Amino acid sequence: MAGFALLSAAGLASGTGTLTVDYAGSMGTVMDRAIGPAFAAEHRVTYQGEGQGAYALARLIASGQLRPDVFLAITEGPMELLLRSGLIRRAVPVASTQMVIAYSPKSRFAGQLAAAAAGRLPWYQVLETPGLRFGRTDPRTDPQGQNIVFTFLLAERYYHQPGLERKVLGPLLNPAEIFTETSLLARLQAGQIDATSGYLSAVKSLHLPYIPLPGAVNLSDPALERFYQQVALQLPGGSQVKVSPLVFYAAVPKTAPDPALGEAFLAYLRSQAGQAAFSAYGYGPPSGPPL
Repeated sequence: MAGFALLSAAGLASGTGTLTVDYAGSMGTVMDRAIGPAFAAEHRVTYQGEGQGAYALARLIASGQLRPDVFLAITEGPMELLLRSGLIRRAVPVASTQMVIAYSPKSRFAGQLAAAAAGRLPWYQVLETPGLRFGRTDPRTDPQGQNIVFTFLLAERYYHQPGLERKVLGPLLNPAEIFTETSLLARLQAGQIDATSGYLSAVKSLHLPYIPLPGAVNLSDPALERFYQQVALQLPGGSQVKVSPLVFYAAVPKTAPDPALGEAFLAYLRSQAGQAAFSAYGYGPPSGPPL
């Protein structure tokens, strides 16, 4: 933290500049409504944020098409891509979350979904209801798109429901279900879909109703990592992905236009004020060591 403070003092003394942050799309509400503006006001700089699927952002940064001061991603995978390419020196955990099923109060299935949220109906059986429209993100570009598949694969084992993942999600790249991360919850709010995958943090930030999931399938419990590791996802092209705990990491790329400002923002994310903002928007505390 002392190193961060020195960088902050050196880089922000003039009170000028622009902080550019690229973040996992699910973080849009907390970043653009709370943390980004608060940091900008405190340090007298301009904040610019952009959210997309974290893998897509990591690839754009690695190719030089994006040059943010700070990159935030969920799970280790996107950061490992940049570590391997030499674009970052380290990535620090800043928050955590868990998988839930968000649903629309406008849905014609809202009563059944609410009963599942209250534990009166099995959540997975409700999602199998004919005509229910489920939404998720692309597993090729977004960790959330991978994580909801892991959730269903684990649910098959936990509830002894073989074939559950295929029944609800269909093929891995099901065009009827896949939307961009930034539009997914907006579509849910508008009633265009009945239920979606979601991170508890993003769902709480938007005050949406949701179905909580047990630790065995919500990817949040490090004590259950051996159970989580029983499933894997085969992506098109042959690469295999394993479950990674739902931790948000932040890093300053070596190509950052203002690395001192980026380091100061990393310090803010882990400060008392930053952690309070994360908590207010439904995020859990950071867990695990830096990458």
